[in-house]
Amino acid sequence: MRRFSDRHHLSTLSELNITPLLDLAFVLLIIFMITTPLLDNSLDLVAPTSNVASTQIDPAKVRTVSIDRFEALKLDEEPVTLEQLAATMAAGREAGSTSAVIVRPHRDLPVQKLVSVMDVLQRAGITQVGLATQPEKQSGKE
Repeated sequence: MRRFSDRHHLSTLSELNITPLLDLAFVLLIIFMITTPLLDNSLDLVAPTSNVASTQIDPAKVRTVSIDRFEALKLDEEPVTLEQLAATMAAGREAGSTSAVIVRPHRDLPVQKLVSVMDVLQRAGITQVGLATQPEKQSGKE
């Protein structure tokens, strides 16, 4: 009347099934591949400090250079050439009447023209240069 007579004979498992282990490893790999690019934006950076940056700029000494889409230069709303801009900036720097320059390029302006103006300002000794920008208008979101 022994129905389960074969059950008393136990054997040990000599092979390990690694399929669940590989599944877990691949799931973790995919999770890390997805989350790693998101970690770049979460860096907590502390900007360097400087004593020079805390000095106030006299608004009367700030000049504006505008460049329209046709690459026409204007210094404080007066048309100038690159050579005239270089001479005016160097003279203003020597006289102390120019301490900073704001460059207002047109959106469709070729980058090389902007770089040329920046080079002229650097050669004239103007070290405080800013670029005037506008925030992009987001269509349909608000």
